[in-house]
Amino acid sequence: MQNPLISKNIDAIVSAKDLANAVEDEFGVKYSKDGLRLLKSNENITNYVVKAGTRVICDGAFDNCSGLISVTIPNSVKSIGVDAFWNCSGLTSVTIPNSVKNIGAWAFYNCSGLTSVTIPNSVKSIGDGTFENCSGLTSVTIPNSVTNIGEGAFEKCSGLTSVTIPDSVKSIGDWAFAECSGLTSATIPNFVKSIGDSAFSGCNGLTSVSIPNSVKSIGDWAFEGCSGLTSVSIPDSVKSIGEGAFVDCKSLISITIPDSVKNMGKYVFDGCSSLQFIIIPPGTKQKFARLLSDNKDKLVEHI
Repeated sequence: MQNPLISKNIDAIVSAKDLANAVEDEFGVKYSKDGLRLLKSNENITNYVVKAGTRVICDGAFDNCSGLISVTIPNSVKSIGVDAFWNCSGLTSVTIPNSVKNIGAWAFYNCSGLTSVTIPNSVKSIGDGTFENCSGLTSVTIPNSVTNIGEGAFEKCSGLTSVTIPDSVKSIGDWAFAECSGLTSATIPNFVKSIGDSAFSGCNGLTSVSIPNSVKSIGDWAFEGCSGLTSVSIPDSVKSIGEGAFVDCKSLISITIPDSVKNMGKYVFDGCSSLQFIIIPPGTKQKFARLLSDNKDKLVEHI
């Protein structure tokens, strides 16, 4: 039987009945009677220490608390709910303790004042849109416990300059780092099998990206508009390159594609105005001429 204390359906969702029966502290923050759930904050709060013994910060608990500057989360907290700190644009400091196992989707959406975040080793997945639009975020530490980075997890984090994705990560979701315009480098670990659609789209500051031999597919529009990229080497493990994967990579001069690639979408290199060479293995020019819908004249068989 599932432990009700860690069930999202029981713990994180707040009902009208929950609020009616809530216990309010001296700051106007509402808790469940048993003290295990923080249900809803006072929107005018500026600094807050979550009470010891709290197990769950519920869905939308601090949403739209734009004046919230700092929050201290105790080691008793196991879960941070969906939209928990949504639009807390004034939040500059948050420490997520090692007790936290789950961070809900859009938990810190539009927390534009956050400059750095350390995700603890207890977290296994970074949910969809968790840090989306955190434009002030310049650094993030992703631990080796994380296996999945959700859709749009760091989308529009325009202040983020570099990110190291640990070897534990197996999938990078659609739009995961899209429009991170300050991002200059990205290292994708050896166990990632797929790069999601638009995963790095609009990262126009990205000058280098390392794609490991574990990757089997590069999603549609994955590196669209990465205008700082000058060269890319695609490993032998890749079997498909999605539609528009490198569209408008205007500084891209050369790209190496292995014989392992069997499928390529339309417009893969459309708008790559500096592209001079699409380097392919000997004897494969006819094959890639069939696969490519554009820039066929740039195909060069390496010796």
